[in-house]
Amino acid sequence: MGHAALEVRGLTKRFGPQVAVDDVSFDVPAGRIVGFLGPNGAGKSTTLRTIVGLNAATAGTALIHGQPFSELERPAQTVGSVVDGVGFHPGRRAIDELRIAASAAGIPAPRCREMLALVGLAEVERKRVGRFSLGMKQRLGLAAAMLGDPQVLLLDEPANGLDPEGIQWVRAFLRYLADDGRAVLVSSHLLGEVARLVDEVLVIRQGRIVASGTVAELTAAAGGASVRVASQDDAALTAELERSGATVTPVEGALQVQGMDPSAVGGAALAAGVALTELRALSPELEDIFLELTAGGEIA
Repeated sequence: MGHAALEVRGLTKRFGPQVAVDDVSFDVPAGRIVGFLGPNGAGKSTTLRTIVGLNAATAGTALIHGQPFSELERPAQTVGSVVDGVGFHPGRRAIDELRIAASAAGIPAPRCREMLALVGLAEVERKRVGRFSLGMKQRLGLAAAMLGDPQVLLLDEPANGLDPEGIQWVRAFLRYLADDGRAVLVSSHLLGEVARLVDEVLVIRQGRIVASGTVAELTAAAGGASVRVASQDDAALTAELERSGATVTPVEGALQVQGMDPSAVGGAALAAGVALTELRALSPELEDIFLELTAGGEIA
């Protein structure tokens, strides 16, 4: 059994008396996108910075292909990261920013143009970065992270501030990288977008992982699905459902039923002699689950 591409074990980071990251453990396997979710200040950025050696860990380990970042022979060729926002010099041209980074990492210069093309910036390689939109800067950051063709990518809020088209592009790009066998760890507080992007989710609150699993697993753990039903006699249907032990809440011209699956709700309607006009299962939104988790209601 080989190592996961990224293995974090017991990672702890204190700043004086404050514990920013508290005994965090997780894996990011090759070919997977793992979403690292939490409100601002939960410890996401500190975790990412500690993995790539920008912070020294107080305790625990973060191994990239079995080695700590500080011991990697060719770090830029092993792990690509955008963890401090995209800090480019506004007066420099895009191609020159990449050439400087490539030169420092011993990466051949032609790779710079290839990466600008990969992220859709080939047409603006001579443009000064100060005149780039936020979305273009995010793309340039990804191009810089990809210069060494790394197998592990750590991206802090790559969709932050982007318009829907930009978010869609980031989503497609990260999926392309994972399908190509790379391990991708992406932090975010934009849950709706992450839900459609990631294979697995880690939720962090106050420096601790409070939940992990696939989006479907977290959804199920948060109380599972409910059923939306509407009928020609909601009062009679409510009475029958409650008699059967379901919890019924009126919502916008319909009823929301918890504790019964759709076929059982249909059976109750039949028993009550009520004709249904709508019947469908509802899954809780990741947004709601996230709020529940980060407000302190931890899922066991």
